[in-house]
Amino acid sequence: MDWRLKGTVVIACNCDYGCPCNFNALPTQGKCEGTWTWHVERGAFGETSLDDLNFTVAVNWPGAIHEGNGEALILVDERADQAQRDAIATLVGGDVGGPWGVLAWTWPTIHGPKPVPYDVRLDGVNSRVKAGDSYEVVSETIKNPVTGAEVHPGARLPEGIVFKEGDFGSSTTFRVSDEVAFEHPGKYTAVGPFDYRGP
Repeated sequence: MDWRLKGTVVIACNCDYGCPCNFNALPTQGKCEGTWTWHVERGAFGETSLDDLNFTVAVNWPGAIHEGNGEALILVDERADQAQRDAIATLVGGDVGGPWGVLAWTWPTIHGPKPVPYDVRLDGVNSRVKAGDSYEVVSETIKNPVTGAEVHPGARLPEGIVFKEGDFGSSTTFRVSDEVAFEHPGKYTAVGPFDYRGP
């Protein structure tokens, strides 16, 4: 099946700013509780258009991501029809490549995909995502702890799985409250473009 997605991904987790996973190191707290929300600007899975849809994977792993045994909540834009929901479910299932082809095995327990209304406002690290009552993240620039001045770090990750270049921020709100639940304000966020295609 030919597929391609382009858009913006909003990431948040329980790690300190920067997130050690980006640099092949262990998570700050020894375990990962994190989320990705993909806003598809343009995309198709076979003949099924995925333009302007959103979906989220939120996972609670007992250790580092690569150690597996995670529990995932998958949310999908309620505007998606059945064919679009099926396409997104297939993508995040990991059998057709993309970042999910690397990551999906790490969350053997799955809740969803659950359709929810999305409110997505993209503005670099000042982006925000609300997915029904299940998920919310509000990101802002990181502040210097001494002067309060804004700082603007980011990273270029040529081998990155989810994104190749992104801007790093701080969550003012970050909560998942559904079959999977956690809350970590004041931690790592990242926003960047993605461009994936099938094998």
